[in-house]
Amino acid sequence: MANPMTQIAAVTSMNLRSLPQRFWTSAATVVAVALVTAVLLGFLALANGFQATLSGTGTDDVAIAVREGSSGELNSVLSREQLQLIAEAPGIARGADGQPSVSGELYVVVDGKRRSTGKKGNLPFRGIGPKALETRQNITITAGRMFTPGLAEIVVGKGLVQQFEGFDLGATVHLGKTDWKIVGVFDAGGSAFESELWADIALLQSVYNRGSSVQTVRMKLTSPDALKQVQAYSRKETRLKLDVDSERAFYASQTGGISDLIFYLGWPLAIAMSFGALAGALNTMYASVDSRMREIATLRAIGFGGLPAFCGTMAEALVLAGLGGLVGAVAVYLAFDGLSAATLGGGFTQVVFAIKLSPALVLQGVILALVIGFIGGFFPALRAARAPLLAAFRA
Repeated sequence: MANPMTQIAAVTSMNLRSLPQRFWTSAATVVAVALVTAVLLGFLALANGFQATLSGTGTDDVAIAVREGSSGELNSVLSREQLQLIAEAPGIARGADGQPSVSGELYVVVDGKRRSTGKKGNLPFRGIGPKALETRQNITITAGRMFTPGLAEIVVGKGLVQQFEGFDLGATVHLGKTDWKIVGVFDAGGSAFESELWADIALLQSVYNRGSSVQTVRMKLTSPDALKQVQAYSRKETRLKLDVDSERAFYASQTGGISDLIFYLGWPLAIAMSFGALAGALNTMYASVDSRMREIATLRAIGFGGLPAFCGTMAEALVLAGLGGLVGAVAVYLAFDGLSAATLGGGFTQVVFAIKLSPALVLQGVILALVIGFIGGFFPALRAARAPLLAAFRA
């Protein structure tokens, strides 16, 4: 009697070589599993791209201060006095002019129209001052120029230009009862800043009747460790009442709700669809076993055990499912990886980001496909292993 491993290898090889004879049923299983995998990976790639954009926005040597208890910039208001007080905090770096690298900024929401659907979306319109670029990294004007302080001019993030119409270089947009001219487009290294419009803060305060108030204070620190000094100073100075955190931590906190929502939508939908793929896999594998009953009986008669028949059928199911998983992953990569998209961020404004399909996500998709293949092949494999010889020949 042959070695069990040799028997398993022989039966598995025979099953796989016979796949072309069942091309259409096998192809149906591959397509069903590929669709499930593609749906799951599509959602996971969305969540991954969104999270990567916001988590990659900012550094540890820049601090952001908002009003105590504020969930974000939109519902924070800080006075001129608070801005002046925080600028006196220890641990803040100074620019070439010897002044603290502190940027008080205004944050308002305006409407934009999506290029793809024509539907409106909220866009962040940020008022910045002369110290704003000192507190940011990797900001490059890629087209046009920077706005001139005091004039109704805007520079636009390149991600926003890609996703929303009417903000191309040289265009004029009507925002807050004022006509603004787009004079520049900037690159922010793929960060969330590329979803924003920037203008002179003094003019924006006037247009939106905000007086001298700001909503956010950004500070360039002498080192990441200096954050504790600023936080201690803020707690000690009773007139401040601010929440101070590093820029990286601030933007990372804005990702949780939205990315989790996308993630938890993807898995339940994929699992629901997997039942359909599972039904297809079961049907394919039962048909495969039934069509080979005489072969299985012949092998049993010449000394092959039930285990090789079981393993051969399981291998066939796993190969089909694994192939479907790979097809789904490749389809998502070719169709969506790197594609620009936009969704609501933590400030109820649109964040433009690139869809990212990582190897870790592909692994999750392939694992789901193999689980479908395992369950879909298990019971047909038991049938192949347990089929009585006489019943098999009669069939």
